[in-house]
Amino acid sequence: MNTLKNYSKKISQSLLISGLLVGNAVAGYPESPVQLNSADNFAVLSKSGITNVSDSIVTGDVGASPITGAATLLTCSEVVGDIYATDANGPAPCSINAPGTLGSAIGDMGIAYNDAAGRVSPDETELGAGEIGGLTLTPGLYKWSTDVGITSDVTLKGNATDVWILQIAGTLSQAAYKNVTLAGGALAENVFWQVADSVTIGTGAHFEGIILGQKLIAVNTGATVKGRLFAQTAVTLQKNKITEAPVSHEPSVNNESE
Repeated sequence: MNTLKNYSKKISQSLLISGLLVGNAVAGYPESPVQLNSADNFAVLSKSGITNVSDSIVTGDVGASPITGAATLLTCSEVVGDIYATDANGPAPCSINAPGTLGSAIGDMGIAYNDAAGRVSPDETELGAGEIGGLTLTPGLYKWSTDVGITSDVTLKGNATDVWILQIAGTLSQAAYKNVTLAGGALAENVFWQVADSVTIGTGAHFEGIILGQKLIAVNTGATVKGRLFAQTAVTLQKNKITEAPVSHEPSVNNESE
């Protein structure tokens, strides 16, 4: 009888352990942040220029490379930070001629884009058929093979160490006067929007997170951003307020892209 009881107990323990392991597998591993390295010094970074309709306010550093500094159309009074240029043609008198600094930052911007795009085993695919307005997104890796729209407010809810990576194969379009909102202590520096096509933030909208864009990032009139705008083509601003999200995480040692 004791032998039977012991055997039954072992079976129960094995089932419990198996259940816990399966549960963990279903939940997935938490995503590690995308490392920006030297690009983390910048709020706005572009390869082919930053246009602007005054007055905008950018809190954080700004730079464009390899294009001439003349393609950065922000004025010194509009940037609470430094403006970096590849030559002496940046906004006077504050522009810093630093092609090496910009070259490193642009390189790290590309590495960050590839890191975000290369993450595997998404927690959600094709969520909302590409329409995420009205949803609450928990931390994790999201993947779409389509355009993504935000036609009503969307909330990202988690704590201060949670990470969101959103892989978008098409465009990202946020409607006018709609908001990306963080809740539960979530931080903009832990939200990464990897977008293979253009990004449009609508008039009067509010956006949170770091945009890693392969094409144009257009921020329409009066929109506000807490995060970073990293474009492999141009960034266009129109009377915007852009506030850099700080980066404080250490380099990752658990990256699922491998």
